[in-house]
Amino acid sequence: MAGTDARWRLSAGAAVLLVLGAVAGGVAQRMVADAQPAAVLPAPVATATAELVVDVQGAVAEPGVYRLPEGSRVLDALARAGGTDEEAAPGALNLARPLADGEQLIVPTVEEQAEVAQASPEEGGPVSLNRSDAAALETLPGVGPSLAGAIIAHRDEHGPFTDIAQLDDVAGIGPATLERLTPLVTL
Repeated sequence: MAGTDARWRLSAGAAVLLVLGAVAGGVAQRMVADAQPAAVLPAPVATATAELVVDVQGAVAEPGVYRLPEGSRVLDALARAGGTDEEAAPGALNLARPLADGEQLIVPTVEEQAEVAQASPEEGGPVSLNRSDAAALETLPGVGPSLAGAIIAHRDEHGPFTDIAQLDDVAGIGPATLERLTPLVTL
């Protein structure tokens, strides 16, 4: 019996040592983990979807604001607006022109197109910032060859003007010139 008691004590002692070893190992592992800096994961970044928002107005079946994939053209915007109606001026817009985000696309009627074509700046008719060549822009007061070229360069680099106030971004046009030109120009 004495041998059984000794074995039992030895077994109990070994079990206690195993438990103490496991606890000590867990504590040591926790201390090592706490001593190391935690891995820093980057926060998720919201990615912008590649789309444009375009306001289509005028002689179209369904005027409104439409979301289109980036790289869309005038033709795509007109298709989303249900196409042009029977009063739309054929050829008034360049259907292959790329669209800019935030742009307002106005489809003129035949009558409106005829009025714009007949009017000249001297008669008070507006000059189109997006469709006029340098000669037409030079008919505006205070706009010479250099400033007309700057307007066209800005248009070529940044896409069509979506707001007349964007003229202020053109080198050589300040608040006074912008104020003078605003009633004389159109998009």
